[in-house]
Amino acid sequence: MLLGGILLLALLLGGALVAGYLLVDIPPANAAATAQSNVYLYSDGTLIARDGEVNRVNVPLSQIPRTVQEAVLAAEDRDFYSERAVDPKAMIRAAWNTATGKGTQSGSTITQQYVKNYYLGQEQTIKRKAKEFFIAIKLGREKSKNYILEGYLNTSYFGRNAYGIQAAAQAYYGKDVSALTTAEGAYLATLLNSPSAFDVVSHPRSRSRALARWNYVLDGMVKKDWLTPGARATTRFPEPGKVRAAAGLSGQRGYLVEAVKDYITDRGILDEKTLAEGGYRITSTIDRRRQNALVDAVDTRMAGRLDPAARPADRLVRAGAVSIDPATGEVAALYGGIDYTRQYVNNATRRDYQAASTFKPFVFAAAVENGSRTQDGRRITPYTVYNGDNRRPVVGARVRFAPENEGQVSYGNITVNTATDLSVNAVYAQMAVDVGPATVKKTAVALGIPEDTPNFVASPAMALGTLQASVLDMAQAYATLADHGRRTPYTLVQKITKGGDTVPLPERTPVQAISREAADTTTSMLVSVVDNGTGTAALAAGHPAAGKTGTGELDRSAWFAAYTPGLVTVIAMMGQDPDTGTLQSLYGALGEPRISGGGYPARIWAAYTKAALEGTDPVDFDLDLQPGAAQPPPPFTQSSPPPENPDADGLSPTPPQRPTPPSGGQDTGGQDGGGQSRGGESQGGQTQGGATQGGSQGGRTQGGQDNGGRSQGGGTNSGQEDGGRTQGGQSQGGATQGTWGSTGGGGTNGGPTEDYRPPSAFLE
Repeated sequence: MLLGGILLLALLLGGALVAGYLLVDIPPANAAATAQSNVYLYSDGTLIARDGEVNRVNVPLSQIPRTVQEAVLAAEDRDFYSERAVDPKAMIRAAWNTATGKGTQSGSTITQQYVKNYYLGQEQTIKRKAKEFFIAIKLGREKSKNYILEGYLNTSYFGRNAYGIQAAAQAYYGKDVSALTTAEGAYLATLLNSPSAFDVVSHPRSRSRALARWNYVLDGMVKKDWLTPGARATTRFPEPGKVRAAAGLSGQRGYLVEAVKDYITDRGILDEKTLAEGGYRITSTIDRRRQNALVDAVDTRMAGRLDPAARPADRLVRAGAVSIDPATGEVAALYGGIDYTRQYVNNATRRDYQAASTFKPFVFAAAVENGSRTQDGRRITPYTVYNGDNRRPVVGARVRFAPENEGQVSYGNITVNTATDLSVNAVYAQMAVDVGPATVKKTAVALGIPEDTPNFVASPAMALGTLQASVLDMAQAYATLADHGRRTPYTLVQKITKGGDTVPLPERTPVQAISREAADTTTSMLVSVVDNGTGTAALAAGHPAAGKTGTGELDRSAWFAAYTPGLVTVIAMMGQDPDTGTLQSLYGALGEPRISGGGYPARIWAAYTKAALEGTDPVDFDLDLQPGAAQPPPPFTQSSPPPENPDADGLSPTPPQRPTPPSGGQDTGGQDGGGQSRGGESQGGQTQGGATQGGSQGGRTQGGQDNGGRSQGGGTNSGQEDGGRTQGGQSQGGATQGTWGSTGGGGTNGGPTEDYRPPSAFLE
């Protein structure tokens, strides 16, 4: 009976084993085991952020150093490669020790631990243990030992919210798993036994136990001939790094991750669903040093000075910035806003603010690229003369358009170079018609402005920057100008890998978008803007620079787009109600009556560029200019209107001298100077208002005294009240109507030199 009972029990046990083996299938992986984060890195390989809840990044076994693998085997299962998937004796021994109070022990092989991690879960039940047993047997028959070890290393928990050996290497030593030393691998293997208790930083009282376990691992490696006694004797304990809070998406990290994600999905590198599955290691182009310099520049020059409690307008202020290497197209730095967790919209990539006068260089570039001429046949160059009077109707347009200049200042006849320095709307609106709005748009698209940009309408008003391009879009276009007309599509990604495989990236073949002559001639004028015009704040960078300021309609945005020969950076300030999201004017922000592109944005640009280029010598621009643009024509020697027929280069031989911005809206509109700085231009005796060379039609030797040069020389009263009539004086630029203050003319602080335009300016 006893023998029969034993045989029956054996048959039942054997039948149960067979039935269990047949009935229990290898299930799909549990969700927690397959969930991974995507890891986003700076260009130097350091961590920006992870975008998943689970801190896990799977790596192939080939990327894990052999000594690290052996350290794990020495700690957990030294006979892994020679034993079966399950060890019944070890299981019985562990169960006995647990039952007799010798401590809870698992007795599981690495295969069983992997099954628990990957297919089942951590619950302590007989049912789970039974499933683990049968799945481990099946897995051991169907999969290789390397496959199982790789899965185990990628699913085990090491503490510090690190799942898998790669996450653990980053959490404890701030390095890739492939760079781990034998000593570091042995410590990570130590943690598998008790992750929390053996963290010598978090639990210094457990240091002795952790060191004992670490020594046990190394001694085991020596016993298995995986480590020589000599190497063992010289191995020192590798102190792990401090515990760091999980890298979330606060601060700039969220903006960087969002921009990189959009770049990947918009270009079809990965679709959104595939990217969301996780496990990708994405190395960005963001230069950590320059990124920190950009954030610091915004904080110290603008954000740190905001005081919403004292100045309600300060709560409306937003900022966005992008910095690009023009030679490679790599985005080196990006500022998206004050904090991604507080303001989710990325100011660097949004497209709902006018680019304003930062668009004007594209109009001139189109003119040079296409050999465009004025309405009377003169070739357009930096020294071509245009009439810059306020509200001057554009000639040749299909609809009537008479744009207002900033501060409603009239400049009379001035060169394109001066009009660029002072951001004169009247000149550029006329130039856009001379070139052809469709041609201007085509050139802007070639430079890098997306064709589907909101409000990108081919019309004279486009010259004033009515389109709503992003900061990143403008940086791309300016990078093309900086690289002598060669456009290299920008990128935010250097490399993408997953499981040892590299994801192919799209080709970014540079193309010559416009001629070098067109790009370089445009650059030469933008150098003048920084040296002499509205962008002089950029001189503080200490490097030769070319740039353009811009101020959007109703002062809702203020821009500074500029570059050195090797770095392009665009800075924008924007006004937005934080509660409703509506676009708002920046009047009164930071205690200023107005925010102009030449103010805070230019100062931020200078601070960042100085830091970004620290340690490098200033480099001058190497420019290849169009004929007639290399140097200004001879000085003016007599009073006469521009000739009817241009010379061979399309230049007037005697263009006016550069006007000085008005000093600020005096009631007499010109006072005893006879129209002041512009009270009687080209037809009124030179740009100085009929000064000593005023000539017969330009007023007497005192610039329009007596009668101010009559109808062509500054008006009957030399610029009073309205500052002179349409052919001379300032129209309204020195009169009582000049209320906006900045740096030029009109208003208490001198009229602005930016392009303020009330909505009516765009209705025609």
